[in-house]
Amino acid sequence: MTDWYKVADVSRVDSPALLVYPERMRANIRLLKEMVSGNTARLRPHVKTHKMLEVSQMMLAEGIQQFKCSTIAEAEMLALSGAPDVLMAYQPVGPKVARWVDLIAAYPETHFSCLVDHEDAIKALGATAQIKHKKLSVYLDLDVGMGRTGAPLKRVLSLWEELQLQDDLRLEGLHAYDGHIHDADPAVRKMESDASYAMLLEAYNLLQPVCEHPLKLVIGGSPSFTSNAQRDDVICSPGTFIFWDWGYRQRIAEQKFDYAAVLLTRVISVIDETHVCVDLGYKAVASDPPLPRVLILNAPDAVPAFQSEEHLVLTVNDSQVYPLGTTLYAVPTHICPTVALYDRVQVIEDEQQVTTWPVMARNRMLNF
Repeated sequence: MTDWYKVADVSRVDSPALLVYPERMRANIRLLKEMVSGNTARLRPHVKTHKMLEVSQMMLAEGIQQFKCSTIAEAEMLALSGAPDVLMAYQPVGPKVARWVDLIAAYPETHFSCLVDHEDAIKALGATAQIKHKKLSVYLDLDVGMGRTGAPLKRVLSLWEELQLQDDLRLEGLHAYDGHIHDADPAVRKMESDASYAMLLEAYNLLQPVCEHPLKLVIGGSPSFTSNAQRDDVICSPGTFIFWDWGYRQRIAEQKFDYAAVLLTRVISVIDETHVCVDLGYKAVASDPPLPRVLILNAPDAVPAFQSEEHLVLTVNDSQVYPLGTTLYAVPTHICPTVALYDRVQVIEDEQQVTTWPVMARNRMLNF
């Protein structure tokens, strides 16, 4: 159905709003599972895209047991959802160290782990774990080309030696994020993914012989998932698949996920014969990608011209087609930070707005 995104009684929904479509989300989860031949043990989806308890529970209902997150609030949201296994892909420093250990103590039914890439972080976690009488699991974060966080290969053994000095820390595995891989050419992406995977294996081959228990390997985001899904020895962590977006639709065409989150906006001003303004400023859609930033689904001639905090000007063929109050539906170029702009989403089923879901983990802190 070409107009699957439309809401029958759209007058009930104020704008701008973020609409989500559970049936399409379920289809995306099932496609994700198919891409790893149904082996959900090879999946650790990243929840930074959706940040919602209800969406996490949808994945749990489909047999996914492991999750990844970026913040303590996201980790707590996952614990509240009933997630058995949560990896915070972030190295806690400063006040976050105590917050992290307190969170772990508060939710004993969830197994938590976090990243480390520096001796000082290992020492701080070890000291806090000792004071609070907790055993902590960690993953060694490896820099495979992102240049953002993670240790280089040459420091892997020294980090292992520091971990050995900490009685309350246990190395659970190795983690690598390959977010630098985003070329539209699948062959280029595969070549770059192979290189990142080779670095991860090199680190694994250094540590596994000296570690008394099997180490897990967690790698990748969405662009490299095409390649990583084929590797039986790694756990994959895509996130955007749940909603998908226009940016990945253009750059990762071989992944056939459907749009499952759409922005609703309205014409608030008719400027002249070829320009209208809608209420979709950069407080309503992520502004990190360059314009156009959105694809207007029901106005193929509309092209974003410029944007400010509460306004988006569109160039159109004939503004008379878009009178004041016209409802438009847009897919963002980058869905993850767009979700974080909304305190709740509108849930659409059978063209009806049926409920709302709070974007719980957009907050920096829940209880811990």
